[in-house]
Amino acid sequence: MSRYREIRFRATTLFQRRVANPITRRSPGQTIVETLGRTSGLPRRTPVGGRRTGHEFWFVSEFGEKSQYVRNIQAHPQVRVRIKGRWHNGTAHLVPHDDPRARLRELPRFNSAAVRAFGTDLLTVRVDLTD
Repeated sequence: MSRYREIRFRATTLFQRRVANPITRRSPGQTIVETLGRTSGLPRRTPVGGRRTGHEFWFVSEFGEKSQYVRNIQAHPQVRVRIKGRWHNGTAHLVPHDDPRARLRELPRFNSAAVRAFGTDLLTVRVDLTD
């Protein structure tokens, strides 16, 4: 990873972890993906922007496999997703062959613009919802 991309990654994740995520996690309308910490086993909640399509929920990770929640998914693919205030169980799958930029055009605009602007290694994630 280039030095510029590494600085951008660190600055963005610091802002998200300390400012944006604590605020948006409290919003009842915010979509949240809950993973299990790969080391601690504790629930980890991450605000995401995505869209439900039938029994699937799609979103794009802006830092791909460097994202902590993606690493948690790799270790434990069973997740929960809060959509419009209701929790759903599911199994998350990384979809590296999907075109994340095309996928972002199908997802909510505000979040998609932020992911495109700050992301350095886009990766599509699909959650197969079981309820």
